[in-house]
Amino acid sequence: MMKLEGALYPWRFRVVLGLLALMVGAISWRIVDLHVIDRAFLQGQGDARSVRHIPIPAHRGLITDRNGEPLAVSTPVTTLWTNPKDLMGLRDHWPVIAKALGQDPKIFAQRIEQNANREFMYLVRGLTPEQGQAILSQKLPGVYSIEEFRRFYPAGEVTAHVVGFTDVDDRGREGVELSFDEWLAGVPGKRQVLKDRRGRLIKDVQVARNAKPGKTLALSIDLRLQYLAHRELRNALVENGAKAGSLVIADVKTGEILAMANQPTYNPNNRRNLQPAAMRNRAMIDVFEPGSTVKPFSISAALESGRWKPEDKVDVYPGTLQIGRYTIRDVSRSEGVLDLTGILIKSSNVGVSKVAFDIGAESIYRVMQQVGLGQDTGLGFPGERVGNLPNHRKWPKAETATLAYGYGLSVTAIQLAHAYSVLANNGRSVPLSLTRADSLPDGVQVIDESVAKTLQGMLQQVVEAPGGVFRAQVPGYHVSGKSGTARKASVGSKGYTQNAYRSLFAGFAPSSNPRIAMVVVIDEPSKAGYFGGLVSAPVFGKVMAGALRLMNVAPDNLPTEEQQTATAVTGKGGRI
Repeated sequence: MMKLEGALYPWRFRVVLGLLALMVGAISWRIVDLHVIDRAFLQGQGDARSVRHIPIPAHRGLITDRNGEPLAVSTPVTTLWTNPKDLMGLRDHWPVIAKALGQDPKIFAQRIEQNANREFMYLVRGLTPEQGQAILSQKLPGVYSIEEFRRFYPAGEVTAHVVGFTDVDDRGREGVELSFDEWLAGVPGKRQVLKDRRGRLIKDVQVARNAKPGKTLALSIDLRLQYLAHRELRNALVENGAKAGSLVIADVKTGEILAMANQPTYNPNNRRNLQPAAMRNRAMIDVFEPGSTVKPFSISAALESGRWKPEDKVDVYPGTLQIGRYTIRDVSRSEGVLDLTGILIKSSNVGVSKVAFDIGAESIYRVMQQVGLGQDTGLGFPGERVGNLPNHRKWPKAETATLAYGYGLSVTAIQLAHAYSVLANNGRSVPLSLTRADSLPDGVQVIDESVAKTLQGMLQQVVEAPGGVFRAQVPGYHVSGKSGTARKASVGSKGYTQNAYRSLFAGFAPSSNPRIAMVVVIDEPSKAGYFGGLVSAPVFGKVMAGALRLMNVAPDNLPTEEQQTATAVTGKGGRI
């Protein structure tokens, strides 16, 4: 019968056989094509569904002080996460997971439901490896882990304003952490793994790219001096009932910032109750009128003009000077006639104004600009302010006088420290630095060397002469400096706030061969007075005494026999 049908319809039989053969051939060719010729397609599709790349976090670079003491270190932490889409089908396990995480079950359930359409959600971040492993060992469904790093600051609040801090993703947000973020951050790596459709890890395949750790950063800060400055500044605020304060120590020769302390401060390791005002690096952000602390630069301009010598006299009697409707007054009693050193000792506004009228405001402006007042320091610190050094095409008498004794301009504590460093460095300006300098930087002579040395001696008399700022004296050392008291300008309106002052002291030591320049600013003292010589000078004296001792600087104000012994023991006091 079959033979008969084949004989009756031979072409149909052949067509069916041909179609079957063609289908078999097509399938065979497709199999060969996918598995031999175009095998990358299937591999790619399979990998797209199972192969994943997990980032390997980079170890953030270490921040140290100039002597290698750690100021910021990164420690490994465990972060737990989940896929809310998968966890929605495991409601019975939510209370168990919440209990293991130490979270409220109701709040945990709300978070899962709010993120139900997402495939990733953090459960908890920053656990210690031990805490993370304790939770993971319970093999909770839908709970996975990733390794991260958390920043820790060993010096805490002492270096908070300088070092700054990082956010939860280990990115710099304040201070050096922000300004040197690219240097410190490093480059994350990548690890290839296989996961199932629920996101569970099946196999760790290989490291696709190794993480590149961040670089170490050595700051110019000396942690010993930083602790000293922090302690004395804090004590000064308590003793004087002050609102805030700043203290800056700079190396005269290298321009390195050896210490920069501010009060109030904060603990970067615990920022839960952080007040924004405590985060201000006031030494670089707060601008103020420097008052009498800039009078040495006005006198410097007078000496450089060639019209004045230190012994030249100025009649300041009766202690007032009328300029139109504006009256210039001296706070301290004057003796009628003062030489230039006497003007600085008595801090005579009348005397320095008369000198300024003679030489012109342009020469004073030029000196202040050259020493860095109201100018960019070049430190690149986030949020740093430049201040303001006014310049007029034609200087009226009132503006000339106020510039000479420190009003009408605004500076920062770091700028004032730099300016005094120039005087202490024999008139040579070197750039400031927050990182350790391994060699002496090139400087620029901005004040005549002989004039700068003359000013050093005059400022020494300001501290040591009868009636001088004796509270700034340091036993065993000659000290040069100048106090200042400035009224605080009203915020949002013209004029000054009633009974609100800043107390200032700026100086350097030892006078015979200056090594350290220092500025102390106390904001709104309210207890024992407000004059810079009364409030800020004692802080300067205490910190300078400790700093000179820690830096092993030989005394220059001892009896001859003691001086020779001290020099033999300490040497000349090398760089720290």
